[in-house]
Amino acid sequence: MTSKRFKKLPENSRENSPESIDKLLSIVKKNCTTKFDEAIDLSFQINNKQKKNEINLRTVINMPGGTGKTVKVAVVCEESKIKDANDAGADTVGGDELIEKIKGGYLDFEKLICTPSMMVKLSKLGKVLGPKGLMPNPKLGTVTDDVKKAVKDAKSGQVEIRNDKDGNIGVTLGKKSFSNENLIKNFNAIIDTLEKEKSNITVKGDLIKSSFITSTMGVSYKLKLNKNI
Repeated sequence: MTSKRFKKLPENSRENSPESIDKLLSIVKKNCTTKFDEAIDLSFQINNKQKKNEINLRTVINMPGGTGKTVKVAVVCEESKIKDANDAGADTVGGDELIEKIKGGYLDFEKLICTPSMMVKLSKLGKVLGPKGLMPNPKLGTVTDDVKKAVKDAKSGQVEIRNDKDGNIGVTLGKKSFSNENLIKNFNAIIDTLEKEKSNITVKGDLIKSSFITSTMGVSYKLKLNKNI
């Protein structure tokens, strides 16, 4: 059943011509008519000339405008790096005892960072961490000796992007309450990252076929990118 609030939103917005992020932000924000601070979300569709399951895009982006989220970070490291992790703001830090705790079902964190020397032990928990997307990965900067930097990056506004099996990429740009300036900073960081990742993937033509912007409880609009990706 469609709510009265939703019925007041524009219809058939997906049939409109693509517009730039500068123009669409104010429109999308106007559609945020709920009482909570809605997220502004982007979705990208990988070019259908490509076999989607051949593309495995997974990386992280440091969002210069922030994310508006508080991320719980756990660190598995040697005793000599525990102070660095705590000083950087990690929520949970430990060595072998933390690995055993995770093995026993402890998963009260959203990002897990591990030093290379401890990764040999942690890798045995792949069946526990892998399905939840929590296994540390060198490409994502979560397997590193510089735990201080990794924790600060995770806490200060870092997001992960990856495509699903159908070739879709979804990422949150920020919140309605964010200034347009900060949302555009985040948008540009996402586009720059996708452009960089394209060079590491074998693609026939453009990587991105189509892109849309919407809010949590709003309607979506076709988005015109400022670069050919």
